Amino acid sequence: SNVHLGNCRTFTSFDVVYRYLTFLGYKVRYVRNITDVGHLENDEEMTGEDKITKKARLEQLEPMEIVQRYTKGFHKVMAQLNNHPPSIEPSATGHIIEQIEMVQKILDNGYAYERNGSVYFKTVQFAEKHEEYGQISGKKLEDLRVETRDLKAQSEKDHPADFAIWMKAADDHLMKWNSPWSVGFPGWHLECSAMSTKYLGSHFDIHGGGNDLKFPHHENEVAQNIGSCNCQPSNYWLHTNMLLMNGKKMSKSDGNTISPDELFTGDSPHVTKG
Repeated sequence: SNVHLGNCRTFTSFDVVYRYLTFLGYKVRYVRNITDVGHLENDEEMTGEDKITKKARLEQLEPMEIVQRYTKGFHKVMAQLNNHPPSIEPSATGHIIEQIEMVQKILDNGYAYERNGSVYFKTVQFAEKHEEYGQISGKKLEDLRVETRDLKAQSEKDHPADFAIWMKAADDHLMKWNSPWSVGFPGWHLECSAMSTKYLGSHFDIHGGGNDLKFPHHENEVAQNIGSCNCQPSNYWLHTNMLLMNGKKMSKSDGNTISPDELFTGDSPHVTKG
């Protein structure tokens, strides 16, 4: 939904990195994804409704109208904060074919299984073979093994740590595509692997993101990349810290967010002036 300064901090941090590398004389290809499908309400457990679908249903709009509105708003904010636009800004819905191909490669390599039209990544088997899993976040294989949370709608998985790379869609799901396994949609982790490698190659220099994405998102990206082409995606993983306000992470759930507009106008209970 609408970006707040906590989100903007991450983008601005990478804008500075982009500018500095360019200043040093590097030719930089900066790829920044638009996640317009696959972000579920409970991302970590892969349950709940797709966030864009939910908004579209509430407002009786096409999902792509929601995507368009927020993308335009996001670009406006980035311009307000004087961020350079990226070299490429791919969207998940524009790369369904690449994602289906990646799922197929992971299946062919024995790192996933199909169950009732959904495809799951074999996280524990992968982690046993590849020490890379857990290196970004510092999580150990033992942490995965004891992960026995009783997850909703996850009974078809072999292990609680396995994650969906393709999800079969319910009949009332608005955003869905044909695939060899079902009419469904890609997993959130998958699209980042598919888009980054399409535009940066199977092995590239820097992968960025917020600190809160280390686990499971970035660990699962590494697993997908190695699982599909035996390629470690990135030389360096850069993570920005969270923006704090009064000592607490700025987040919508805590109600302590400021938008860039509010920062400039001062029209917020959190600031005394713009």
